[in-house]
Amino acid sequence: MGNFFRSEEMVLCQLFLQPEAAYTSIAQLGEMGVVQLRDLNGDVSSFQRKFVAEVRRHDELERKLRYIHAEMIKDGFSVPEAPTETKVPNPRESTDLEAHLEKTESELMEVSQNAVNLKNNFLELTELRHVLEKTKGFFDEQESSALGESGKSLIGEEGGQPSNRARLGFVAGVIERERVPAFERMLWRISRGNVFLRQAELPEPLEDPNTGHQIYKTVFVAFFQGDQLKSRVRKVCAGFHASIYPCPHQPEERAATLEGVRTRLADLTMVLNQTQDHRLRVLTSAAKDLHMWTVMVRKIKAIYHSLNMFNMDVTQKCLIGECWVPMLDLQRVRQALADGSREVGSSIPSFLQVIDTDEVPPTYNRTNKFTKAFQKLIDSYGVATYREVNPALYTIVTFPFLFAVMFGDVGHGIIVALFGLWMVLKETSLMKIKTSSEFWNILFGGRYIILMMGVFSIYTGFIYNDFLSRGMNILGSRWVNPYNESTLQDNENLELNPYEAYQDTPYPFGIDPIWMLAENKIIFLNSYKMKMSIIFGVVHMIFGVCLSVVNHRYYNNKMYILLEFVPQLLFLVLLFAYMAFMMIIKWWLYGPFDVQKWTPGCAPSILITFINMMLQSKLDPLPGCESVFMFPYQYEIQLGFLLTALACVPLMLFGKPIYLSIKNSRTKKRASLSGHENPQGIELTEEIGLNLKKKTAASGGHGDHGDEEEFSFGEEMVHQSIHTIEYVLSTVSHTASYLRLWALSLAHSQLSEVLWTKVLKIGFTFKGYPGAIAIFLIFAAWAGMTIAILVLMEGLSAFLHTLRLHWVEFMSKFYQGEGYAFAPFSFKKILKQDSTEEEG
Repeated sequence: MGNFFRSEEMVLCQLFLQPEAAYTSIAQLGEMGVVQLRDLNGDVSSFQRKFVAEVRRHDELERKLRYIHAEMIKDGFSVPEAPTETKVPNPRESTDLEAHLEKTESELMEVSQNAVNLKNNFLELTELRHVLEKTKGFFDEQESSALGESGKSLIGEEGGQPSNRARLGFVAGVIERERVPAFERMLWRISRGNVFLRQAELPEPLEDPNTGHQIYKTVFVAFFQGDQLKSRVRKVCAGFHASIYPCPHQPEERAATLEGVRTRLADLTMVLNQTQDHRLRVLTSAAKDLHMWTVMVRKIKAIYHSLNMFNMDVTQKCLIGECWVPMLDLQRVRQALADGSREVGSSIPSFLQVIDTDEVPPTYNRTNKFTKAFQKLIDSYGVATYREVNPALYTIVTFPFLFAVMFGDVGHGIIVALFGLWMVLKETSLMKIKTSSEFWNILFGGRYIILMMGVFSIYTGFIYNDFLSRGMNILGSRWVNPYNESTLQDNENLELNPYEAYQDTPYPFGIDPIWMLAENKIIFLNSYKMKMSIIFGVVHMIFGVCLSVVNHRYYNNKMYILLEFVPQLLFLVLLFAYMAFMMIIKWWLYGPFDVQKWTPGCAPSILITFINMMLQSKLDPLPGCESVFMFPYQYEIQLGFLLTALACVPLMLFGKPIYLSIKNSRTKKRASLSGHENPQGIELTEEIGLNLKKKTAASGGHGDHGDEEEFSFGEEMVHQSIHTIEYVLSTVSHTASYLRLWALSLAHSQLSEVLWTKVLKIGFTFKGYPGAIAIFLIFAAWAGMTIAILVLMEGLSAFLHTLRLHWVEFMSKFYQGEGYAFAPFSFKKILKQDSTEEEG
């Protein structure tokens, strides 16, 4: 898991690769995926780099692979996945792969072109066969009606010159079915009704050789008289893309032609089958290794892209590059370089050396499949500044817990937990499913978060004693019934007096189940959940403020602990943590068993007490009560807390700017005395330099800081004023924001109860066989609404509110999030990204 408390310690290294070992060394680094290479040729165009020819060559190989894959998809082939241990081929194997792919592509293109030509011939012969078969009836009918008194035919041969002006010419062919109405109208218009058109639809569609689509067509014969109409009819046929075929007029010639066409079709069908078999053999041979070839080509291409980031040292005859490497992986990188040199038998080994730099390193948090989703939640807000405390470590617990406070229900928690558990147990098979559904990808990526949220919801559901809006009496109520049977029958509602009904021992775990039957259940749960939300929120914010100490100590800002952390903590604790403390004291002290001083009727309102504390006003005690205070010297203690909290505000406002101003003046004085004053006449403090590094990292610049700005007390004062006002106001707003825990929890429980009473409970009112059918249908409706409304909609709402509580209320107390992510050169990430782009 690595150092998950804060990001990995990174070092900037210089790589020295021998030209003969550069390919294998980069291949080793790509398999490891722990090195972020820097582009040292940023001012050189992509077409002027050393290995641009190799990149283009493998771009062409990728194009060939895409063509082969497209042909496989066209024929319905399934391409098996390549094994995960597919290695990068050496340059000689890469040349053999290129030759093999070129041969496969040329053979496949030749076979495909031949198949298209053969299919074109087959289509033409098929259309001619249909023309000869369908027009037989047309000619017979027209022949009988066109005989003159002499008994001679009035229909001439197609394309021939009729000897008699009374003889008719004709054009026969095939046209697409949807064009027939327009074709018929056009013939009518150009001939003014002097063209006689006969047509017959083909029962089966014909395949287009170029597109593979099925097209329905119609056979037609157009009879006309004269050469002028013949020319016009042929032009109309050409305009409507109709295919015209020669058709003999004499029955004997037509029968002989038809027999010849059928013979040629039989021969052509046999040739087409052989061609298709050969195509299938080529595709089958390529399908077994296509994915492996794709992986190899992409890895080789990534290697040459990386080598284009290196500089060539002509004098030392080596490639020089720079990279960020995690400190823990330095030895592994050195070993990878040694393995790459040994693999090609290089006499001079490749090596790397650590170099000093003032640049801000990238942020790298080493994660596993469990912590990855939680880390992505944090990175969505902002990548942590280098070596800053990582909130994801604590989010693993606090995120599902705060979600469960709002979603607490045993039944709904079981549904969520089972769904998350199913995705976790089936993650190997589910990972192989490639889908473009963003919703499913988000759910599957957060499967461990969903599982944790479900488990925590089951826990809080037992605390709330809530199972699908029903209470559970597992351990037995601590209240007893003091009334006799007649009293119970005569009264619908009875009050349980704690003196008589309570056994003076609390329910062992969670809320006593008798509260589920009480008329004042909502009032009791309102008070309970509201106070609980404030307590959780104050503790969560105090923990966030305390984490800022760790950052101050790591960045060597020890004075910030006194000038920022201490006043912030005191302001939060003395006001809002004290309010949470009064809630606990009120629960502890006031009860029904002390009838003198601590009776519930004398319990003060926490909100009124807190307002009086801020306004320094006093109230008279209630009748029969001794005091409005809960403990001795409460007024004096509250006054001291208030004054101390107010005194923390000017310390937060002026402390840091004055400290930086004094330190900057001392630094300038030392620099002037030593004679090493910089051109600006000042030397920035470590804190100012650190802030500039953070700003540079956030803006995306990672170079050296050439011209550093001079320290300005006014600018620092403005910045600190904004920070102080934001913190003081946010303590109020953020504390109130945690009331969403109470609001959503109450809304969830009430919605669940409404579905029970207004939907499912109706089914119990039916009797007999209709009741069985009704309860079945009503249960289906209730289950569907439970999943859709309470699990999906309420779950998503609770998730978003929990995310806000972490991003705004918790992380704003200590988290800067101004870093940039570590982007290592990794074959695994490159292949995954390419696969995602292909699916898109």
